[in-house]
Amino acid sequence: MSKSQINAVILAGGSGSRLWPMSRQNLPKQFLALDGETTLLQTTINRLSPTIEAKDVLIVTQEAHAKGEAYHALLPYQSLFEPVARNTAPAIALAAAYLAVHGADPVMVVLPADHIIKDEVRFRAHLDIAIKAAEGGSLVTFGITPTRPDTGFGYIKTKKLMSASAPTLEVERFTEKPDAATAESFLKDGNYYWNSGMFVWKASVILAEIQQHLPAVYQVIQSILADSRAGVNFQQAVEKHFPTIPSISIDYGVLEKSDRVTLIPCDIGWNDVGSWQAVHEISRKDEHGNALQGNVIAVGCTNSLIRSEKRLVAAIGVDDICVIETADAVLITKSDQSQRVREVVDALQKKGATEHIYHTKVNRPWGNYAVLEDDPEGFKIKRIEVAPGARLSLQSHTQRSEHWVVVSGTATVTNGEEVITVFKNQSTYIPIGAKHRLENRGNEPLHIVEIQVGEYLGEDDIKRYEDNYGRKV
Repeated sequence: MSKSQINAVILAGGSGSRLWPMSRQNLPKQFLALDGETTLLQTTINRLSPTIEAKDVLIVTQEAHAKGEAYHALLPYQSLFEPVARNTAPAIALAAAYLAVHGADPVMVVLPADHIIKDEVRFRAHLDIAIKAAEGGSLVTFGITPTRPDTGFGYIKTKKLMSASAPTLEVERFTEKPDAATAESFLKDGNYYWNSGMFVWKASVILAEIQQHLPAVYQVIQSILADSRAGVNFQQAVEKHFPTIPSISIDYGVLEKSDRVTLIPCDIGWNDVGSWQAVHEISRKDEHGNALQGNVIAVGCTNSLIRSEKRLVAAIGVDDICVIETADAVLITKSDQSQRVREVVDALQKKGATEHIYHTKVNRPWGNYAVLEDDPEGFKIKRIEVAPGARLSLQSHTQRSEHWVVVSGTATVTNGEEVITVFKNQSTYIPIGAKHRLENRGNEPLHIVEIQVGEYLGEDDIKRYEDNYGRKV
């Protein structure tokens, strides 16, 4: 058997709710560096080396991430953009179809973008076993050896113990997240594993299984492929057809029904980082079990995660809690209640707030901006940084005017039919409705202060006419 091409498919969607307030809808946890250094997405890609090279990585993510805050994180890799979120089965089917169009019949290593694996050497050893099994036609899943009766994970039951001649186990059934008593019985049984959401299979095999078990998903994928073969850009075909695809998980839609599924038991220091309690588990701790990050003072505290992004956070005599401070929000929760953060996000959504959507500092392809003040009386103040050589879209607003003051660098400003240069300590005014653009043609970052005045100051009051970064005009 000739060696197959191997591609990594990294699933990088997500709503940004589980690690709020650090993660947001527009910047979910896979694009964050929880240790202050490398993002979870980049860590996921790095651990695949040398088995899979960067050129063979395909990231499936939401279009809003790819053309917004995650633009630079995704730039080095092949990416497919989902115009709407439709769960894992459609995302995987889309990736398999894309790879089939652009290659022979590769083995797909499907990984969530936001997991932690401490023992990367053992992970790569298991990955080699999984690739060999996938080349033989198996749908391989990584089962994590459970260390506690956890109710936050799905479980997979295997039929028999593994032998030296068969390094994978036959799967008997998948089980949804159990109650505490059921999880305890699973742990005692010994043939149950946590469902990691990591899979390995050939593109042709998973597409055939989707055709059999999810014909409605397969039909939409075929429509995308038909347009692509007719000369339509693949991403444009996705934008046209993908919103009609059913939303369903690969576990429920395919793996629970297929007779091709095998499992590799893994003890690799895996953590899905699904709560702040999980972040505490993987973080470096002091002699009192505290994980302290940022400008923090802890007096008489034990077994707590206390994280400061901007302000000083001081805690006295608290145990088993998580405190997360950002520029616009503070979360305080008992560690064992931290999975309920979703309830806070739901409450924010119901009240029409924005703290679950974006931070006060927002990354953009051209640089970033930070909201300094947002007053309900009709004005907003921003600090804007434009990277050297970058420029914003040519745009207009229907409900606000803007005043720009250059504090460092040199701005090239399009204002209607006029193009002017604005130097440090100078300003310009953009009236309502005027087509305008801000550029940095220099070699240093451009910093301006923007004052918006108007009846409505939402970020959606924008009409684009030209854009360098593929955003809709």
